[in-house]
Amino acid sequence: MTSRFASLSRDELAVLMPELLLIGQLIDRSGMAWVIANFGREEMLQVAIEEWMGASPIYTKRMQRALDFEGDDVVTIFKGMQLDIGAPPQFMDFRYTVHDKWHGEFHLDHCGALLDVEPMGEDYVRGMCHDIEDPTFDATAAATNRRAQIRPIHRPPRTPADRHPHCAWTVVIDESYPEVDDHPVLDVMRRTRAARTELDPIDPDDEGQPDYSGPLVSDFDFGAFSHSALVRMADEVSLQMHLLNLSYVIAVGKRAGTNTELLTDICTKQLIGIAGIAAERIHRALRLPGGVEGAVRTLQLHPMLNPAAYVEAEFGPDVVHVQRSAAHEDGAWVSLVTPDEVRPLQAAVRAIDNRLDVELTGTAQEWTARIVETGSEAEEFSEVSVVRISGGSTWEFEDRKSLPLTVL
Repeated sequence: MTSRFASLSRDELAVLMPELLLIGQLIDRSGMAWVIANFGREEMLQVAIEEWMGASPIYTKRMQRALDFEGDDVVTIFKGMQLDIGAPPQFMDFRYTVHDKWHGEFHLDHCGALLDVEPMGEDYVRGMCHDIEDPTFDATAAATNRRAQIRPIHRPPRTPADRHPHCAWTVVIDESYPEVDDHPVLDVMRRTRAARTELDPIDPDDEGQPDYSGPLVSDFDFGAFSHSALVRMADEVSLQMHLLNLSYVIAVGKRAGTNTELLTDICTKQLIGIAGIAAERIHRALRLPGGVEGAVRTLQLHPMLNPAAYVEAEFGPDVVHVQRSAAHEDGAWVSLVTPDEVRPLQAAVRAIDNRLDVELTGTAQEWTARIVETGSEAEEFSEVSVVRISGGSTWEFEDRKSLPLTVL
């Protein structure tokens, strides 16, 4: 099935890619507020750990294979991090140093996630920078080499309060280190349709760079890559988001137990929040038209409805037709949108124009959404407002030069 991102130009895709990575980072800004509200801060930490350990090893390996940079060394780990929704460029400003094949370091000149949680107090900072990072960094690295260890040189809470860089870490691969074990949820996640979705191969003859098999670069230059490669990246990053969300659903489900209504409520709130912010950022970044036309075009590129190989949808001048697909089998985002639950779509279209609304008809798994103009302005959903607390909601990317990082 042809990717919906293929309709964009190479330049547009180069603009969209960092946006998609940042949107993926903001999923937790949308989801964790509702976990804290229902289960408390300590359980939120455990949800985050389980969520990332269940998703990142799968999507890290997928991206390595897609862009032909599979390996077992530090450079492979760093390349994967540059294309990870856990480390969107600039907002999470990772700077890499490679000493040799088995030794490296990275530090963060800017950590948007840290700046989001510092106002919440030291317990939240320690929770993110200690409790969550320790197991999840190693789990991500294990997709490359199970004997990799990522350890802090220094990390927050910051002393002094304005310390830069925000944190610094070593990455060492050593045969004497014990192998990192998979989290049990990985067995479940590997069986999802999202994990097994096959995407179109990259055309090696397309103009531009077809893969990332060359040197590690300081700042990933999306503009250097071919149209075909960028389309594949956009589809892969959309799948990263679905995998993270599916892992979130499993983790929250463990806490909700038999209370399926609570689980659905929390997951729907998460989707409403990220749907609105994602639509706003995509629409603004690509300078899409306003009104109904712009809303439909934005939905066509929205991670909730991508990739096309996973979420089956058709788009008309003012409608979106969704049919049962692999995403419904997984219980992914689109499965939460039904004739009885239209708020995620409303959040997305109102991010384009708050006088737009959605009329949805059909069944829970096959429906038609018509985008309509109303005469009145609607208030923003509180779930979207929650995500605005993050600096990522208003983040602006800057142009940077991409330089090769060579071992001195």
